[in-house]
Amino acid sequence: MPGATFDALLRRDRIIILASLAAMTLLAWAYLLSLGDMMAAGEKPMEAMDGMPGRDMSGMPGMAEAMLTPRAWRLGEVFLVFAMWSVMMVGMMLPSAAPMILLYARVGRHAASQGTPLAATGVFGSGYVAAWFLFSLVATLGQWLLEHALLLTPMMESASGLFSGMLLLFAGFYQWTPLKHACLSKCRAPVAFIQSEGGFRREPWGAFKMGLRHGLYCVGCCWPLMALLFVGGVMNILWIAGLAILVLAEKVMPGGQRLGQAAGAVLVAAGLWLIGRGLF
Repeated sequence: MPGATFDALLRRDRIIILASLAAMTLLAWAYLLSLGDMMAAGEKPMEAMDGMPGRDMSGMPGMAEAMLTPRAWRLGEVFLVFAMWSVMMVGMMLPSAAPMILLYARVGRHAASQGTPLAATGVFGSGYVAAWFLFSLVATLGQWLLEHALLLTPMMESASGLFSGMLLLFAGFYQWTPLKHACLSKCRAPVAFIQSEGGFRREPWGAFKMGLRHGLYCVGCCWPLMALLFVGGVMNILWIAGLAILVLAEKVMPGGQRLGQAAGAVLVAAGLWLIGRGLF
């Protein structure tokens, strides 16, 4: 009977955690979809303006130059861009972190039954998310630099075929590097990661740091793929979904590493094609 009760608690924990992860992911995607709709709606007045008689932009002195002049970001805009990247990373990366978080919850429940409970699963998960918040800070800075270099359009996608080709080329080659393999192996094998860290931590700060380290391995594994958002559009929902599916498949599918390498070959070919088209 105690064994049956313990199994029932494990099943309940898995359901609660999976439901929580799913809810957070869905909320993140709902936010991204609504933000994409707002940006699309904001684009329509300009499109309509361009098509109206007497609204020929070429007839406005200095208009083209003004549109190409980088503008300073206000503090509120910096926060909104950071929030956008943070929510996007939660929506894209939480599904692939589910095996690790579920394993932590299962071990934690067993430890609690033995009288040596671990820190709450949410503490470990918050460490993982914090790693992607750090990445979001870097991505926000990168977006600001690219905008000021006139390499991004107002819709936050690449304005240069050559730049897009170079990003694709880099991301494709990275898929074959030892660093990619080392980071991916930590993400694909939660038990091996736990063993390499000397086991789970009972104190909250230790659990948070372990979640943070696991998240940093995932950042090391996936950041060049995330940089490709600047190619297809930071708010291009189909592009975001495609990258999220690739990341998830790499981490959880059998042969995920070979799938990632095959994707890398495709990215290299696409990059070479864009660079060649830009040069010739």
